[in-house]
Amino acid sequence: MNFQALDRVALIDDDDAFRDALAERLELDGLSVAAFASAEAALRVVNDRFDGVVVTDLRMPGMDGRQLVERLIALDPDLPVVMMTGHGDIAEAVDAMKRGAYDFLAKPFAPERLIETLRRALEKRALVLDNRRLAALAADDEGSIPPSGSSRSVESLRAAIRRLADAEVDVLIEGETGAGKEAVARAIHNAGRRRLRPFVAVACAALPENGLESLLMGDAAGPSGAFRRREGQIEQSHQGTLFLDEIDLAPRAAQLMLLRVLEEREILPVGAMEPHALDLRILAATKGDPVEAVARGDLREDLYYRLNVIRLRTPPLRERREDVPLLFARFLDRVASRLGREPPPVDHAIRRRLLEHDWPGNLRELANYASQVAVGLGPLAPDSRSDEGLVQRVQTYEAELIRESLTRHQGDIRQVTADLQIPRKTLYDKMARHGLIPARHRQR
Repeated sequence: MNFQALDRVALIDDDDAFRDALAERLELDGLSVAAFASAEAALRVVNDRFDGVVVTDLRMPGMDGRQLVERLIALDPDLPVVMMTGHGDIAEAVDAMKRGAYDFLAKPFAPERLIETLRRALEKRALVLDNRRLAALAADDEGSIPPSGSSRSVESLRAAIRRLADAEVDVLIEGETGAGKEAVARAIHNAGRRRLRPFVAVACAALPENGLESLLMGDAAGPSGAFRRREGQIEQSHQGTLFLDEIDLAPRAAQLMLLRVLEEREILPVGAMEPHALDLRILAATKGDPVEAVARGDLREDLYYRLNVIRLRTPPLRERREDVPLLFARFLDRVASRLGREPPPVDHAIRRRLLEHDWPGNLRELANYASQVAVGLGPLAPDSRSDEGLVQRVQTYEAELIRESLTRHQGDIRQVTADLQIPRKTLYDKMARHGLIPARHRQR
């Protein structure tokens, strides 16, 4: 899901000439205007999902502006409504603001004043709708097969997880630090028939040199019960799943033991005379490219070939940017729930950081950032322009969104208009205002 700038305005005024002239002026400034001659007509279109703001006259036949504000605020308390009024009606406009109107302007007013007010209101509406969508997506995503997200790479990964859930083959999972390799392994385990049996994760990078065999293989009972039998980590996963995390960082002695387990599906506990056969599903993960780990000598070549029956790649966040807002919302909701408070809204600085940052630490870094935001310590977006006014920052953010979409779709205007959900004319107007040329974003 991408954060989007909004440009829709519902304009209500019973004066046909004034309404048409104002609508044309707003459209020249890049706004998409739906004009209505009455409040009743507008209410047939504007609802709690309306992705824009409302501008209405105060004095109108039938339902007037104050009554319209009350109806709209009842539909959605967060819908910005701007009131237009004559000088003699300012007291009534102020009363409308007390009832929930966003702002008012006394006629006659300069169109630039209204446009500036609408830009602020649209930014507020975008924040509200973004937060609602994130909350809804996070709720809908609960219970789905991990990893979370709707990007093409993640959907492909989930499809592979479903296919592998009950396939009795070993799987090698590769990915960067924090990309969610263990979550993928657990998803494979939880989606299959072994889910009622143990999932045992072995942190191979932390395996000790001393006592290694006992830790992995366990101990047999001593003569005449001198000491009790102890299960090792491998045996604990009998009939379940053994997950070997960062196997490329395991000590060489451990790699040799694990190779035997992979080949024979049995263990020989310390002090035992006979091996014990085990029913194992083995999943392993490497910190980086396993081929490079073999070339460096970190991973035994025979162990790599034994594990490399099926190979899955967990994509880093920079390759699935559209999933970042949803993941952030889920992390933020969890932290806020743990703290016993409501999740804070996603503001402009947070939005920019989510969109622009590469997240080299992947899910781990994103989860840490959500924790910082939840307690009010989240850093500002990179290169935040604190010296710019609000209108300029909104314009800059709009230009960044369009530039990002042009790059992603290689200058294809049809795809960009679908992505940003704006009319073609509006897109061309905005590109002209920001000096954006589609041809520069096409591959040469």
